[in-house]
Amino acid sequence: MTDLSQETLNQLAQYDTPTVCNVIELFDVRPRNQGYMNDSIKACFPKLPPMVGFALTSTFRSMAPPKAGDAYGSLTDQVDIFASLPGPPVMVFQDLDEPTVSATFGEVMCTMYKSFGSAGLITSGAGRDLDQVEVLDYPVFTNGTICSHGYCHIPQINVPVTVGGIAINPVDLLHGDVNGVTTVPPEIASEIPDACKELMAAEQVILDYCKSGSINPKGLAEARAASQELIGKLAQRLKR
Repeated sequence: MTDLSQETLNQLAQYDTPTVCNVIELFDVRPRNQGYMNDSIKACFPKLPPMVGFALTSTFRSMAPPKAGDAYGSLTDQVDIFASLPGPPVMVFQDLDEPTVSATFGEVMCTMYKSFGSAGLITSGAGRDLDQVEVLDYPVFTNGTICSHGYCHIPQINVPVTVGGIAINPVDLLHGDVNGVTTVPPEIASEIPDACKELMAAEQVILDYCKSGSINPKGLAEARAASQELIGKLAQRLKR
């Protein structure tokens, strides 16, 4: 894992997830159709600002009671790991039950996680207590809502999981907002904020033209060409 300062994480959080995805594409470090979650994972609180943090992965079940142990005992084990992460944890759960039986989280879990520094939570399953969790300003991403917690337990912690159609490994850097969730390659993360600023400036050329009040196809073509030239120069500098 490349060391990233809190300042860099704060700068990443200033940009929406689609802009971050667009910049990752310019670095050409992975295929454009990989690295981000599919539309099964949705933000429960779309108005919250972007979430940035490092994955603390776990599996989840609620169809039947655990074979042994306290169903909630693993929560303390999770919190014990927080200090070992390079930045704020994002709780990432793969619900192993198919179909989803009950909610992965509620008010108490989210309050606990946020109190210890978690930046948010993602589950391939469901959530509940959404009114209470929203008050916490704690971003959560789910595939839906279910009112009960069933026989909830956490079989494994800090293992690779699959959520939203992609593999998430422990300590993966994540960025998410109303538009969805993406992983961020750590080797380029510190360069992304400045590149986002440049990309947005290039796109603004087209936006400004369209809002100018005097537009025609030729002018639009010229604005698009100017924008693409700026983006092309940026891509050449960033491309690995």
